[in-house]
Amino acid sequence: MGIEIFFIAVLCLLFFAVMDLIVGVSNDAVNFLNSSIGSKVAPYHVIMVIASLGILTGVTFSSGMMEVARKSIFHPQFFTMPELITIFIAVMMTDILLLDLFNTHGLPTSTTVSIVFELLGAAVAVSIIKIMASTDNAMTLGEYINSGKALLIIFGILLSIIVAFFSGAVVQFISRLIFTFDYQKRLKRYGAIWGGVAMSVITFFILVKGSKGASFMTDEAIAWIMAHTLLIMFFIFAVSAVIFQILLTFFNVNILKPIVLIGTFALAMAFAANDLVNFIGVPMAGLHAYTTAIAFADPLNVTMGALSKKVQSQTFLLLIAGAIMVITLCLSKKAKSVTETEISLGQQDEGIERFESIWLSRSIVSMADSLFGSLKVFFPESVRRFVRRRLKPRNPNTVMRQDDQPSFDLVRASVNLMVASAVVSYATSMKLPLSTTYVTFMVAMGSSFSDQAWGRESAVYRVTGVLTVIGGWFMTAFIAFVTSFIFAYVISQFKVPGAIILFILAGVIIWKNKQKHEDRVKEKEDIKIFNMKKINDSHMAIMNTFEHLAHLLKEIRESFDVTFDALFEENLEQLAKERKKARQIQLSANIIMANIFKVLRLQQKKDAKISYKYAQTIRRLQKLSDGHRDTVVRSYIHIGNKHKGLLDVQIEELKKIKICIMDILLKAETSFTKKEIVNYQNIIDQYHYMRELADHFNQDQIERIRSDESKTRLSILFYAIVGNCLMMAKQNIKLLEIFNESFKFDEELSNSYIQLDSQ
Repeated sequence: MGIEIFFIAVLCLLFFAVMDLIVGVSNDAVNFLNSSIGSKVAPYHVIMVIASLGILTGVTFSSGMMEVARKSIFHPQFFTMPELITIFIAVMMTDILLLDLFNTHGLPTSTTVSIVFELLGAAVAVSIIKIMASTDNAMTLGEYINSGKALLIIFGILLSIIVAFFSGAVVQFISRLIFTFDYQKRLKRYGAIWGGVAMSVITFFILVKGSKGASFMTDEAIAWIMAHTLLIMFFIFAVSAVIFQILLTFFNVNILKPIVLIGTFALAMAFAANDLVNFIGVPMAGLHAYTTAIAFADPLNVTMGALSKKVQSQTFLLLIAGAIMVITLCLSKKAKSVTETEISLGQQDEGIERFESIWLSRSIVSMADSLFGSLKVFFPESVRRFVRRRLKPRNPNTVMRQDDQPSFDLVRASVNLMVASAVVSYATSMKLPLSTTYVTFMVAMGSSFSDQAWGRESAVYRVTGVLTVIGGWFMTAFIAFVTSFIFAYVISQFKVPGAIILFILAGVIIWKNKQKHEDRVKEKEDIKIFNMKKINDSHMAIMNTFEHLAHLLKEIRESFDVTFDALFEENLEQLAKERKKARQIQLSANIIMANIFKVLRLQQKKDAKISYKYAQTIRRLQKLSDGHRDTVVRSYIHIGNKHKGLLDVQIEELKKIKICIMDILLKAETSFTKKEIVNYQNIIDQYHYMRELADHFNQDQIERIRSDESKTRLSILFYAIVGNCLMMAKQNIKLLEIFNESFKFDEELSNSYIQLDSQ
C-alpha cells in the first residue's frame, strides 16, 4: 500500500473533522445556551452572537488540550503511521455516528467521554492485532495503552459529576436565600457585590487559568499573569462592583442580565477551549503523523515517537474550526432539540413532562422524601420557617404561552453559568478534558433541585429524565469503545475496501437519522398549536380552548379513519404508526387539560356557573382521548399477536359504526372551528341511530359467539370498538353542550372574539 493512499486518508480525516464539528456543536450547544435561553435573558439572535464570540475566543485557548488525542490514551512511539491513521479513521467515523444518534433523539451526551473511549477501543484493537502478529510477544497490551492517563481522565470525568451537582445545589441555595424569588428589591442591596464576585470568579478561571493553553500567549505574559493573580482578581472585583452599583442606582438596570450574558460568553469560551480537541484533535494528530512520516525514507514503517512531544497549534487553524462551530450553532436544528431536553428538566413551573415515571425514579423520590423528612428534626422550627419563606416561589397569575414564559429566572441562570464555567475552565487549566456536558447538566440539575423545581407534581418525571440522560452517558462509553474497536479491526484486516464499506454504512445511518429527526421536529411543531395564547381574560381563553378542541377532534377523526381501514386489512405497519400517533394525540389532550387548569385559576367567583360547566370539559376530553387510544392499541395488539382477523360480517357492521362516529366528530369539529352555536338535535339523532345499530349488532354477535364463529379475543375486540365509539359520540355531544352554554354566557364578548380572530 503506497504512501498516496494515506494522503487520501488524511484528507478524509480533515473532512471528518468538519463533520464532527457539526455534530459535536449540535450536541454541546446545550452546555452554554441552556441558561440564557431558558431564562429568556435576551432575544435569541443576541444570545447567538454572544455565544459565537465566546466560541471564537475560546478556540485560541485550546492549544494545550490537543496533545490529549496524540498521547494521552496510547503510546504513539509503539505505532507506525498507517496504524495510527487506522485508529484515527475508526475513531472519527464512530464519533460522528454516535453524536448524530444522540442529537437525533435530543439527548445531551459527552463528546469527551465518546472521544476517550473511541481512542481506547481503536487503540486496543490495533494493539491486539500487533501482539497477535508478533513472533516474540515482547510487548503486552498494557505497554501500548497509556492506562494511567486514561484512568485519570475517566476518574476526573466521574468526579466532575458529583462536584458539579453539589456545587450547583449549594451555590443556588445560598443565592436563593440571599435574593429569594422576588429578587428585584434585594438586587439593589447585594447585587453589586454579588456581581463583582461573579466577575472575579470568571476572570480567575478563564483568564488566569485558561491562559496556559492559549496559542497566542507568550511564556513571559503567562508568568506575569500568574504572579499578579490576586491583584487582577481584586481589580476586576472592584471595577465590576462599582459599575454594577452605578447601573443599579442611576439606570435601574437588572444587572443579572449582563451577568448571564457575560456568563454565556464565558461558558462558550470554556467549552471551545476544553472541547475543541474532541472534534479536531484526532484529525490534527493524523495530519501531524503523516507530515512526520513522509520526512523519513521509510514512511510506512517509522514509529511515531514524535507525537509524544509538545506541538503548538496554529491559531488560524483553530479560528477556522471556531468559524465552523459558529455557523453550526446558528443553523443546527438538532442543537435546539438537545437544548430543549435540558431546559424542560429544569423548568420551574409544572407542565407537560417529556419523560414518564419509572419504578427507579419513584424509589429515588421516595427515599429522598424520607431522608429530608428525617433531617427536619435537626433544625429548629424558626430556621425551617425562615428558609421556607425565603425559598417560596412566586405564583404566576396569568395564562402565558409556553414559548414566551421563561423556564427559570435570572438568578438561577447566572448561578448555572458561573459555576459551570468555573469547573470547566479549571479542568482546562489542569489539561483534564472533563465533560462540559456532564458539568453543565449536573450544575443545572443541582440548581433546579435547590430551587424546588422538582416538586411533588414533577419530581418523578424529572428524575426519570436525569436517569435517562445519565444512562445514555454510560451507553456512550460502551458503544464508543465497542464500535471503534470493530471499525479499527475491520479497517486493519480489509484495508481500503473495509474503510469504503464502513463509510457507505455511516452515510446511510446519518441519512436515516436526519429523516427521523425531521419527523420529531414536525411532531413538536404540531404540538405547539395547542399552546395557550397569552390571554389574561378567562372568557377569551375559554374560546381558545374550543379552538384547540377542534384541532384535536380533527386529529382523532383522521386517525380513526386510518385505524379502521388498517384493522380491516390487517395492516400491522399502519396500525403501528397510528399507535405512535395516539401517543401524540394523548399528549395534545394533556396540554389542553393543563391549559384548562390555568384558565380555571384565572376565573373569579362570579363566574362560578361557567367555571363548573367549563371544568366538565376535562372529564369529557379524558374519556374522548382514552376511547381513541384504547381502540388503536387494541387493534394493534390483536393484529400484532396474529389473532384471527375480523369476520366479513363484522367488518360490514363496523363500517356502519365508523360512518356514524366520523360524522359526529366532523360536525363537532366544524362547530368549534367556526365558533358557531349549533342546534345539535341532528347529532343526537345520529347518536340514537348509532345506539340502535350497536344493539342490533350486539345481538348478532351473541349468535356468532354461540355458534363458535367468533372466538373470544375477536369478540372482545368487536365489543370494545363498538363501546368506545358509542362513548366517544356521547362525549362529543356533551362538549357541544358545554360549548353552547359557554358561548351564550357572553355572546357579545364571543362575537368580539370572532372579529379579533379574523383580523
